Amino acid sequence: MTETKGLSLQTPLRPLSVLVFRLLLTHSCRGQPQLTGPPHSIVAAVGDDVILPCHLKPAMDVTAELLEWKRSDQNPRFVHVWRYGQDLEHVKNPSYSGRTSLFTDELKRGNISLKLSKVRLSDQGIYHCDLPLLDKQSSVKLVVASGAVPSPVISLRGIDRERRGVMLDCESAGWYPEPEVSWLDGEGHVLSAGPTETVRGPDDLYTVSSRVTVDKRHSNSFTCRVQQNHINQTRETHIQVPDDFFDVRSSSSSIIIGLAVGLTVCILIILLLFFFVWKQRQKKNKTKRSRTDETDTGEIKNRSEEEKKPLKKNKPWSMVSVKKLEEEQQRREDAENKVQILQEQLQTKTKELQDERTRREEAERKVQRTAEELQEKTAELQKSESNVTETKRHLDTETTERSYLQTEVQDEKKRTEQKTKMEKNGEESSQQKNHCLIS
Repeated sequence: MTETKGLSLQTPLRPLSVLVFRLLLTHSCRGQPQLTGPPHSIVAAVGDDVILPCHLKPAMDVTAELLEWKRSDQNPRFVHVWRYGQDLEHVKNPSYSGRTSLFTDELKRGNISLKLSKVRLSDQGIYHCDLPLLDKQSSVKLVVASGAVPSPVISLRGIDRERRGVMLDCESAGWYPEPEVSWLDGEGHVLSAGPTETVRGPDDLYTVSSRVTVDKRHSNSFTCRVQQNHINQTRETHIQVPDDFFDVRSSSSSIIIGLAVGLTVCILIILLLFFFVWKQRQKKNKTKRSRTDETDTGEIKNRSEEEKKPLKKNKPWSMVSVKKLEEEQQRREDAENKVQILQEQLQTKTKELQDERTRREEAERKVQRTAEELQEKTAELQKSESNVTETKRHLDTETTERSYLQTEVQDEKKRTEQKTKMEKNGEESSQQKNHCLIS
């Protein structure tokens, strides 16, 4: 009985002494060593290997310490656990199984950095580097730049009447760090575009958009290029603008210019006709006055034979004047007919201009409808991608929870077996002791 009591007293003393030693060590070192992480986010692409830095300064050997890497937004939260010289694989999140490791040779120098292999989109988040017994913790943020960034989306914004060109919009999402946007024509020349608009989402990924107004070119082919030099990634999309969008502007301008020239010519012709008619009327009035004067002169003279002869000679002159008047009348009628024809042509051109305006408005409405349809399709595509990502995240969460539950069940089964075995061994030992006492 004495031996049994001695054993029972010694058993709790050992862990108690270890705990006291740890507390004393923590108290004596408090405020001296510090865990430090990077001052900025760590960026990695999908499929790459990345190192999450964490150092203890001043450096000290942590090989025999309890080291934990964890994420508070996951369950189980442990990413990697090192306890007294060995990795504990069964306690960490199954999604990190076989993908995390420490630099064991560097632990003696206080390097607790974690290597994460084959980075996934779900790995993005804040990681905590923790020394629980020393009450030290540091954090590092991992941003995953998707290797499957979708190509930018180009949409037809409309027609810029002031600059006489077609407006194009380009938008691309899912970038980190912030990318650059440029526009190119069919020959590869950089186009002058407006300032790039940048929006940073709650996931720290950037969405960029740019607008450019283009004129009619040889091929009417244009390219929106989005590139990030830090991760050596480029995405681009091409668009072919139909000639009709440019012809609407050029045809309407040429018709307006032609109509203006035609109106000017018509006005000049009408003025010339009026001037010509006025001159003819002046001549006619002058001729009438001459004839009246000659008649009065012949009556005053006694109508002699000599004076009558000139009158007879004047008869042919009168016939010529009448003929000229008839010709003048004919020319005037012809001029009026020409004016009538010009008026009809003017009405025809006016009608053509109205028809052209109608076609241009229809083309603009068509462009607007096309732009709206493209925007709707873009929104649907982004929504589909978001749904896929959300579904994948739910599946990963369910898989993690299922694996964690299986691990817990296995651990509970092992504990139950160990407890049963210990109870059985205790019963056997007690029976042996009773047998010894009886004997």
